[in-house]
Amino acid sequence: MRAAAAVLAAAGLVAATQLGLAGTASAATPATTSTGCPVSLVYPARFYVDSHGWVTNGGLYFGIKNKSTTKSFTKVTLTVTDVANIRFGTATPKNGRVTNKTSMTVSVYTGTLKPSSSLGVKVRTHLLNTHSYKVKFALHGTGWTCAVNQGTWGV
Repeated sequence: MRAAAAVLAAAGLVAATQLGLAGTASAATPATTSTGCPVSLVYPARFYVDSHGWVTNGGLYFGIKNKSTTKSFTKVTLTVTDVANIRFGTATPKNGRVTNKTSMTVSVYTGTLKPSSSLGVKVRTHLLNTHSYKVKFALHGTGWTCAVNQGTWGV
């Protein structure tokens, strides 16, 4: 009985995918960051994809949060770059400005990242393959000892 239910559930999933119904996706592997860095990466844990492969609700949000409550950092840039199967559309910055936007790269910049504040970008995102996608993060700034390469996010 359980095997029959599993087969029917799998067939229903395939049928729903073929009909183009909205699906859900989640990033199974969180980004790895360097130790001792006073900022933390912000990335989506769960999101939804429409029948054409576009992420719903305006796209994906990527950012950084200053963990320090007393120290500010200057000339901070976060760059999100496609590694596999992601294309970017329009980008909306939060607490900064978009300095570079192509279909495969988005950069957001702020002159000063104040204590306990954040910097990020919400970008319309098209997944070419919902089962395999990945982006990498690069972080530049002065006043910290963070590595430039902040790891990857995706499955």
